[in-house]
Amino acid sequence: MKLADDEVKRATLAAMASSKKFQGPRGTRDFYPADMAVRRYIESVWRTTSINHGFDEVEGPTFEHLELYTHKSGPGIVSELFSFKRAGGETEYALRPEFTPTLARMVAARAAELPKPIKWFAIPGHYRAERPQRGRLREFFQWNVDVVGGDRTPDADKEVIATAVSALEKLGLGPAEVKVRIGDREVVTSLLSSVGCADEFHTEALSLLDKKDKIPQDQFQHAAQTLHLDYPLLIEHANAVQRMASQCLGTRTDPAPAMHFRQNEVHLPMEWIDSLARALTDSNVHDWCVFDFSIARGLAYYTGTVFEVIADGERAVAGGGRYDKLIESFGGPSMPACGFGMGDVVLGLLLHDKGLLPDEVYLAPLRPHVFVISNGAEQPEAELPRLIAQLRKAGCHVRHTYRATRNVGKLLGEADKLRSRTAIILGDELMEGRVVLKDLEGGEQREVALDDLERALREVLDAQENAGV
Repeated sequence: MKLADDEVKRATLAAMASSKKFQGPRGTRDFYPADMAVRRYIESVWRTTSINHGFDEVEGPTFEHLELYTHKSGPGIVSELFSFKRAGGETEYALRPEFTPTLARMVAARAAELPKPIKWFAIPGHYRAERPQRGRLREFFQWNVDVVGGDRTPDADKEVIATAVSALEKLGLGPAEVKVRIGDREVVTSLLSSVGCADEFHTEALSLLDKKDKIPQDQFQHAAQTLHLDYPLLIEHANAVQRMASQCLGTRTDPAPAMHFRQNEVHLPMEWIDSLARALTDSNVHDWCVFDFSIARGLAYYTGTVFEVIADGERAVAGGGRYDKLIESFGGPSMPACGFGMGDVVLGLLLHDKGLLPDEVYLAPLRPHVFVISNGAEQPEAELPRLIAQLRKAGCHVRHTYRATRNVGKLLGEADKLRSRTAIILGDELMEGRVVLKDLEGGEQREVALDDLERALREVLDAQENAGV
């Protein structure tokens, strides 16, 4: 007996040694059903908003040639990417960290035949080789909205900003919680010159400004000194310019003090800023917007207007701007362009923290229309699969039990746990060609002829919808 016990122990230890518990890679997510429902809910708002604003959906490959990303951003970006070579090959590839280069490549390839302006959106997966933290993951999904071509006016800037605002509003957010902070790349570079940062350091300085809240303060200050960047003075100048620009949005301001603002040293595209402000006002999104000329955006391809969507004064929900020279650099014609990206990670956390993701919001579309129950008798058991197939063919979301029990009370409890809207009970009434239809919202039930079941079911579902349940 002891020998048998020892063999069992050895077998158990061997099985434990040969097994291993696997976890997902750091910075990635597993989407269980409720998580997937949240993701699909957010994506549905993004997609519906895009289509309502006149954008067409596109998609590109998950990976691109590495050169597509180093072309404008330089070799330094490689450390931020998941790059690889095919076994035995020499071509280098990278998983896409953003969609704009792919979009630029696609537009450049067919620029002559595409109707202008080109209004595209995409909701692809992206990958970045960075240290995971709350709100920043290595794998994420992002809503990208872009306007390419057409006239070189602020209308494109207004259009993409208004689209972003519309989605946030549909998700339950408002201008008291979220602001679109609008800057201008030309103004920021002029401000850099005004505080003594030489032209050859502007690209690095813009990248540094974009990282200010993402790196330790002492590291930022050291880098600023290396670039001869007087950051406190830069902010003073930026605030002075901001007060002037804010007047365009109708904000009450004080005059900019001369000691903080030397207009002859700062280029101000005031006509552009004023036109953009009027366009935002006409689109009724001006109360979501503020000018903030400390916004730089780190990517080198931005050329003019830049903006960030900030929630609660600190969470960056989205960002974008104009990239008027990017299409041309990819071999296409000279075309103005403007767009933004909004990631699902920070947005999902924000909606959760504010209680804007109750079950009834994102799970409602997944609720079964009907749960079909058999009492276990011979005829109901035979009719069950045929009725389920008939209802599914009619477009209904139908569930049934996989349990052995045929206790109707327990099965109604299972239907309730699934939040089914109705239940159809196959019982002795089937001998007369009838079934029981139960409204699981109101509790009412009645017998219905099989020939009339689809119409009766639709009546109950329509009544629930009209009642907002």
